[in-house]
Amino acid sequence: MAVTRYTKVAYKDADELIFGRAQHPVSYGFGIKVGAGRVIPELNYAPRPGTERDVEKFRREYVDYICKDALDRAITAGMPDLQMETEWVSQMNQKKLAVPVVSGQAEICEKYHEEYGINTAMRQTIPDQREADHGLRPGMDKKFSYPEKLIECAEMACENGAHVFSVESMGGKELADNAVTQGDIVSFLFGVGYLGSIDMTYIWQQFVDICKKNKVTPGGDTNCSGANTSMFMAGGFLDNDVQRTFSAITRAIASARTLCAWECGATGPDKDCGYEGPICKAVAGKPTAQEGKNCQCAHCDLQGNLMASTCDLWSNESVEYHPEFGGSSVACWLGSLGYEVALMNTSIQLGQDKTLRDLYMYTDRTRGPEGYILAYDHAFMIGKAIAEHGNDLYLRSKAAGETAAKIILDGYNSKELPLTKKQLEVLQECQKQMAALPDNEAKFVEYCTKLYKDVPAFNIKNYGL
Repeated sequence: MAVTRYTKVAYKDADELIFGRAQHPVSYGFGIKVGAGRVIPELNYAPRPGTERDVEKFRREYVDYICKDALDRAITAGMPDLQMETEWVSQMNQKKLAVPVVSGQAEICEKYHEEYGINTAMRQTIPDQREADHGLRPGMDKKFSYPEKLIECAEMACENGAHVFSVESMGGKELADNAVTQGDIVSFLFGVGYLGSIDMTYIWQQFVDICKKNKVTPGGDTNCSGANTSMFMAGGFLDNDVQRTFSAITRAIASARTLCAWECGATGPDKDCGYEGPICKAVAGKPTAQEGKNCQCAHCDLQGNLMASTCDLWSNESVEYHPEFGGSSVACWLGSLGYEVALMNTSIQLGQDKTLRDLYMYTDRTRGPEGYILAYDHAFMIGKAIAEHGNDLYLRSKAAGETAAKIILDGYNSKELPLTKKQLEVLQECQKQMAALPDNEAKFVEYCTKLYKDVPAFNIKNYGL
């Protein structure tokens, strides 16, 4: 599959970025249209522990309980659309567990579409179990064969009923973990921005071919294992282990990596846990899934409203299946999603969508550096910086990080964005480290390969170098 890097952004100005509309909408499943003028709720869930021990019990959990409960609640509450996402538990790398679930979920989506007219689709997100210390490329992992299993899982998903395909890939994680624990922004730039982009490009060329062969929409990827780890470690106002200025810069760098799936031919929507979605949408104009205020069942963040401002799918992240007072957990959290999406779509119908977008954005704009750089005007600026160096995986990631750091510092100097003394110190140190880096890819790779040679599990051969 040919790779086409983005060298210009999709929009003339930041004001064009808004929820429910993308430059390149996509259609799939049973009537689902994403980015075409309406936000779609995307429900994510997890089975109860132990169900994976029995094949039929596992299928019933996913199909007869989770999906049926969600679809029944969607019909009961009058929702016109529902996309569901199955993030495969690791045991689903076995055909006997995966196939009945994937095919059964496709069948129940079609049944409800035909009986009730609701638009439905299934996203299947496969696990990336590859481990850097055993090898990321086929033939390297002699113990688990995880690189081969990654492709096998993609084929199982696409051959048995997935409507849209995604993955949370792990390339660069060994250096991302080192970066977060050591406060080393260069390690993150090398691991996620550069090596992670190489890995994503490698695997997504194969995924797109598999999707095309099976007429499945290739959605996208996320840097959940890197930038989200950084964000969650940074936490909220109670935590200080990782500074939020550091996590914001890692988010900007991760956006250059996440774009790689789309550059390989994926069409979107990308993954909900990719908080870098506003930046990626600014560059590519493809629809994004986002999460925030309605994913408190999974985690807390400081930009729960702001993330809704540019979404095309609105997600709850993930909830374990269990009973709650209002019904099963999937039914209850779908209700939360459905009402939020109804508000967005009503604002579009009444021509008040930009007002609502700005309310979402300004609510969280200055609550933290990460929300600040993901505000649509700043996301657009970072997207432009990436596109200006679009053909160079190193320089575009560096440009994303440096632009984010400048946006934060400008916000602080203008007294719009408050920072603690420690956050400011970390920000300035990150700027200093990035400014001192070589100005070309070959020198950067040579420098980092020596610098990080003792990082556990780091092996440059994992990236074909």
